[in-house]
Amino acid sequence: MTTFHFVGIKGTGMSALAQILHEMNEEVQGSDIEKYFFTEKALEESNIPILPFDKNNITDGLTVIAGNAFKDDHIEIVEARKKNLPVYRYHEFLGEFSRKFTSIAVTGSHGKTSTTGLLTHVLEHAKPTSFLIGDGTGRGKVDSEYFAFEACEYRRHFLAYYPDYAVMTNIDFDHPDYFKSLDDVFDAFQQMAKQVNKAIIAYGDDPCLQKIQANVPVVFYGFEEENDFQAGNITIEPAGTKFDVFVRNTFYGSFQIPLHGKHSVANALAVIAICHYENIPIETIQEHLKDFKGVKRRFNEKTFGEQILIDDYAHHPTEVIVTIEAARQKYPDKEIVAIFQPHTYTRTKTFLSEFAESLATADTVYLVDIFGSAREDAGMLTIYDLCNKIPNASLIHEETIMKLREHDTGVLVFMGAGDIQKYQAAYEKSTV
Repeated sequence: MTTFHFVGIKGTGMSALAQILHEMNEEVQGSDIEKYFFTEKALEESNIPILPFDKNNITDGLTVIAGNAFKDDHIEIVEARKKNLPVYRYHEFLGEFSRKFTSIAVTGSHGKTSTTGLLTHVLEHAKPTSFLIGDGTGRGKVDSEYFAFEACEYRRHFLAYYPDYAVMTNIDFDHPDYFKSLDDVFDAFQQMAKQVNKAIIAYGDDPCLQKIQANVPVVFYGFEEENDFQAGNITIEPAGTKFDVFVRNTFYGSFQIPLHGKHSVANALAVIAICHYENIPIETIQEHLKDFKGVKRRFNEKTFGEQILIDDYAHHPTEVIVTIEAARQKYPDKEIVAIFQPHTYTRTKTFLSEFAESLATADTVYLVDIFGSAREDAGMLTIYDLCNKIPNASLIHEETIMKLREHDTGVLVFMGAGDIQKYQAAYEKSTV
C-alpha cells in the first residue's frame, strides 16, 4: 500500500486533499514549515503526521503530492525525483482524482469557497459526497457519487480538470502577477469551459460569462429575467435572506439562506441550479440551504462585548465591497468599521484606486501593513499610498489595536488574505 506524502501539507487545498485521502483509508503524511497555520487543526485531529521539511522524509514507496507554492528545486521534490518516485503537482493529482466521481468544479474570480461550501452542504444530505473546499476543509467518502471541489484559475491550474459540471461564479481581473488583463483571464475560463463534460452553470449577469462558449449546455443564473434560474422577491431580514426562484420564468420555489448580500443569493442560485439538474428534491435543497453554517474565513461572526467582530478573506476590491454591503444589510443601524490588510504589492498597486473606493463604503477604515509575497518586489509602494486615498482612514498596528475600542457598538470587519487574523486575535486579547 502506497503512502501519500504532501510537500506543503498546510496549504488550504493540500490539507483538504490530505483529509480526503485519509478518510478514504489511504496512508497520508506531509511536511511543511514550522509556522502555525489554521489548517493544522483538522490534520492533527485526524492524526496525520506533519514533519519539518527534510530530504530524509522521502523514502521508497511514497507517492509525492507537491504544493504549488514550492518550486522543483525544493529539497523533497529533488529527492523524490532522484528516487524515481511518482511526483504530482496538487492540481495534477486533483484532476486525476476527480475523474472517479460525478465531479463538480466550482470556479470564478470570487465566491468559489462560499459556493463550494454551500453546494457540498446540500449535496451531502442527498447522496454520498466527497468535497474539497478552499478553506482547508476536505471530506472523503469511500462510496461517493459526487465530488465537489474548488477549482482555482491562478496560473491556469484549473486546466488540469475535466469536470462533469462547472459552476462559474464570475470573471474579474485578479492575480495581476500572472494574468495580463481581463481578456487574459477570460481566455483561461474559455479554455476551461471547453473541458466540461455535462453542463456549465454560469452567473448570467456577468457580461464576460455571457460570452463563454462550450460544447455542453450553459445554464445561466442571476437576477435578470433572461436567466434560466432567476431570483426574485428578495426579502432581507436580520437572520438572513428569503427569495423566490423562477426556472425559465416559471415559479419553482421559495428559499431561505442564513446569509446576507446579493452575492450570497447568487451563490445559492448556482447550488439550486446544479441540484435541479441532478434531480435532487426541492425539499432537500430548501431544508439544507436554510441550515448552512458557513465556511472558514467567510463572514465569520462573533460578539465581543457590545461589538460584532467579522473575519473575512476579502482581498480584492469586488470582495471588499460585497463584504461591507453584507455587514450593512445585516446591521443597518450600526457603524461599519473596516480593518483591512492588502494582500501582495502587485494586487495593491494594480487596484489602488479600486481598493480606496470599495473601502470608503465603510464608515471608518483602518489599514495594516501590506502582506507581501516572497515572489514579488515591493518597489516604492507603501500602505500610505492607499491610506492617503481614503477619507476617514488611518493606520493601525498590533500595538495600537486598542483604538478599535472607540467604536464601542460597531461592527468590526477584519478583511484580508494574509495574517489579518493576528490583528483580530491581538484585539480580543487586549485589555483596557
